[in-house]
Amino acid sequence: MKAPSSLIALALSAALTLAGPPSHAADAETSPTTYDLVIYGGTSAGVIAAVQAKKMGKTAVIVGPDIHLGGLSSGGLGFTDTGNKAVIGGLSRDFYHRIWLEYQKPETWQWQKQSEYGNKGQGTPAMDGENRTMWIFEPRVAEKVFEDYVKEFAIPVHRDEWLDREKGVKRENGRIVSITMLSGKTFAGRMFVDATYEGDLMAAAGVSYHVGREGKEVYGEEWNGVQTGVLHHGHHFGKLPPISPYKVPGDPASGVLPRISTEHPGEKHAGDKKVQAYCFRMCLTDHPENRIPFPKPEGYDPDQYALLLRIFEAGWRETFDKFDPIPNHKTDTNNHGPFSTDNIGYNYDYPEASYERRREIIREHETYQKGWLYFIANDPRVPKDVQDEMKKWGLPKDEFTDNGHWSHQLYIREARRMVGHYVMTEHELLKKRPTPESVGMGSYTIDSHNVQRYITPEGYVQNEGDIGVGTGGPYEIAYGSLVPKRGEGANLFVPVCVSSSHIAFGSIRMEPVFMILGQSAATAAVLAIDGNLAVQDVPYETLRKRLEADGQILTYDGPRGKAGPHGGAGRDPKTLGGIVVDDAQSKRTGAWQESGAAKSYVGFGYQHDGNARDGQASAAFSAELPKAGVYEVRLAWTPNSNRSSRVTVRIEHADGVAEATVNQRETPPLDGTFQALGTYSFATGKAATVTVTNAGADGYVVIDAVQWLPKEP
Repeated sequence: MKAPSSLIALALSAALTLAGPPSHAADAETSPTTYDLVIYGGTSAGVIAAVQAKKMGKTAVIVGPDIHLGGLSSGGLGFTDTGNKAVIGGLSRDFYHRIWLEYQKPETWQWQKQSEYGNKGQGTPAMDGENRTMWIFEPRVAEKVFEDYVKEFAIPVHRDEWLDREKGVKRENGRIVSITMLSGKTFAGRMFVDATYEGDLMAAAGVSYHVGREGKEVYGEEWNGVQTGVLHHGHHFGKLPPISPYKVPGDPASGVLPRISTEHPGEKHAGDKKVQAYCFRMCLTDHPENRIPFPKPEGYDPDQYALLLRIFEAGWRETFDKFDPIPNHKTDTNNHGPFSTDNIGYNYDYPEASYERRREIIREHETYQKGWLYFIANDPRVPKDVQDEMKKWGLPKDEFTDNGHWSHQLYIREARRMVGHYVMTEHELLKKRPTPESVGMGSYTIDSHNVQRYITPEGYVQNEGDIGVGTGGPYEIAYGSLVPKRGEGANLFVPVCVSSSHIAFGSIRMEPVFMILGQSAATAAVLAIDGNLAVQDVPYETLRKRLEADGQILTYDGPRGKAGPHGGAGRDPKTLGGIVVDDAQSKRTGAWQESGAAKSYVGFGYQHDGNARDGQASAAFSAELPKAGVYEVRLAWTPNSNRSSRVTVRIEHADGVAEATVNQRETPPLDGTFQALGTYSFATGKAATVTVTNAGADGYVVIDAVQWLPKEP
């Protein structure tokens, strides 16, 4: 079996000087020796940047380590992490439109009828016929779309080419002149784009960057740095009985089980050089005609999964909760739970590592993850119900056919991050301060996977670093985050390893956003060429007009049209009467995650606490009422059987503080949206506040909106 390849994985060959690209119609070098845009990296951002340059009449070349175009979008991440789809525009939306077109072809549905596909997506249907987009897809279909792009726009692609990181970047007068590969090939250009997940060109060009988590003091961020004690998603041990990390439970002298660190995790909010865990987004199938049983990987060691056995013994049964369905009886399977596909703690040196060392890290990840599958499917100690289910699954014969049916792209969730002209932080994402010069929008939850697995002072195992914080709606991304500091690079754009803090990158790092930023970077590059300008001097108004003309969405005010962007009916707060404060305007503490899966809601979505049940999540809705008087206070939520039946709400009014309890499993009685909490007097000059908390909850706590309706005397 071939070793896996990835963007900078060197997994296609043991040699550092690799063979030339395979034969491909788009590989022939037909453009001038000096290109307008030299794009290093064939990720989704790289391909889109090249397409935009060609659409604007410039020459462009893609060169990089990739054999397969599209990065993670064609490497297994088919259950797209979109957030609010209303802010995905331009060529990024065009990609998902082209995916939709592929699934209109009967021959694409090889193993399943289109009518049988469940059409499950994240908030909206996978196949959105009204908008002619499709957000859920197979790797092979995504790769075809990327290959069709380079054919249609005649973009030369030089594959399997690795930057000489020591001496391959030639600079003159603060500008990159050319880049040279280990093969000896040199590519000269007027503008350069680093579209890699690792930021190798950026680093080799001498641009400032950061690896790891910043301490709280750097940008004043609540969610950056070490996050001991914070248990957000379900990827921790907090919902299980305490589990011993020792080979003999409770006996430190017996030694520690594999894949648990004995190092101190660090003080809360302290910075470190560690990065969130990587994994492969696995494409699996349960269709017998297309299924290959999970192979035993070379170097398989069942002892590596001893901790998983203890988790099973504790009653955990969520192994298959992230086997998200994509067409043709396949999945996009992602990490889920306290011991899953994320290889926690085995990637810290990856961002700065040599090609050879990166290859070793990727092979270790492949062995671990294939071993995880094989262990669950075959080890007799695994609970029978779990094992029987896993035996139904296997690798698809028709995916990754040149790589043993295993993804060619490791999920590099975070590596280097530029410290550029402007640094995006949680303050911009949470709208605590405005973002200058928007060139695109993000909206996904601020999301970091676990960084370390450690031993608590009480002597139990725990994970640390997993964060899920709702942004309260879409946010703008600054142009300055795509370009280096002035004086560090006058002709370089970095649309993937953007200038952002660790925690802000946790939301920005979604594939649709990378494509948005790739298009914006290429547009600015063309304007810089035409104006003979440094990238820091591109006039924003000119850039903004061109981006909007090309369909980019730079600002967002709320629901568009009758249906909300998630697919449900987003009710405009302005039409509801009285004073309405939406969840996006609330002041939140703890972990709140955005959603829009319900059939109706106020605004453009709602938020939930992730079923934390920890008493740490609260949301304060405050309003300056126009005049003193008596108001009826109402609370909105989206009902579901998994909600808490006892949600505590505190109402601050002129005569004191009242408390109410609501059952969010039941549909609110007022138009299916609101429930009255009571009628109270309020004074002027003092904010009226309603606070929702998850203290004592027995399910998900949801926040959507609070309404104050004036009552006649």
